[in-house]
Amino acid sequence: MPLKIEMLRAFCTVAQTGNLSEAANRLGRTQSAVSMTLKQMEEHLGKKLFEGERKNQLSPLGEQVFELAQKQVRQFDQTVQSIEMAAEAIHGLIRIVSVPSVAALVFPAVLEHMTERYPGLKVELRDTDTQQVLDALAEGKADIGIASGYHPVNGVKAVPLFEDRFGLVCSTDHPLVLQKHPPVIADIAGASFVRNALCDLIRNERFVAASGSADVTIHNTHSLITMVRTGKWVTVLPQTVARFMPETTAFRPIADLPDKREVYLYQRERSRFAVLTEECCTFIRSCDLSADLPA
Repeated sequence: MPLKIEMLRAFCTVAQTGNLSEAANRLGRTQSAVSMTLKQMEEHLGKKLFEGERKNQLSPLGEQVFELAQKQVRQFDQTVQSIEMAAEAIHGLIRIVSVPSVAALVFPAVLEHMTERYPGLKVELRDTDTQQVLDALAEGKADIGIASGYHPVNGVKAVPLFEDRFGLVCSTDHPLVLQKHPPVIADIAGASFVRNALCDLIRNERFVAASGSADVTIHNTHSLITMVRTGKWVTVLPQTVARFMPETTAFRPIADLPDKREVYLYQRERSRFAVLTEECCTFIRSCDLSADLPA
């Protein structure tokens, strides 16, 4: 029997819960039906997905399948949701996906502007990393994307939106904030530096060398800020992020790091509601997203 999406969903639910009973309750199926689904998967693969019969420990293959299956289930659910929204969108549909730091700036204004002008308009907003923004555009799952850097995508046009400088992010009582002279890259390297994905956009050779030796990397911005708030860690982020940091966290320019992050607006050249997409992009371009950045 070929693998199907509901088989992957059942397997993921069992892997997450660690037992058949709880998984069956979540799925709205009988325990025996879930057990049979897992058996069919294992027979198809020719290998066990769990160690033993209790379903509370994945086999080496099960761990790999779990990681892959989770992505496919999430992607399938998002696709179904988009299809259902498109079917209901008699007044139009706008799908926007953005990197989180810009989504927080753009989404509220776009939502207010577009829904006031077009009552009944369906709007789908999602924030994620740059690669998934590009994937959503390429796969036709988004009409508009906002991402860090320029990346050619077939059938998608890109225009510069704004740029913002990278700088030190740490707690307000950290020595690098309190010192009179601006910090330099060497100061950052000498502190407990936490690397993040946006550091890959920085080309400064001294910074690349310093960040390459970091022992800790955190990809989630919320978790990253939580770490630096403790006062024990520092990181480097674009200045726009400083707008949404808690008061106990500070942004400070780095004297010898002039690098800036370039943010681009991506628009699919062919979308179901082309007029709405064009107006939405025009509105986003009219917003001064780099205004009032902290000094």
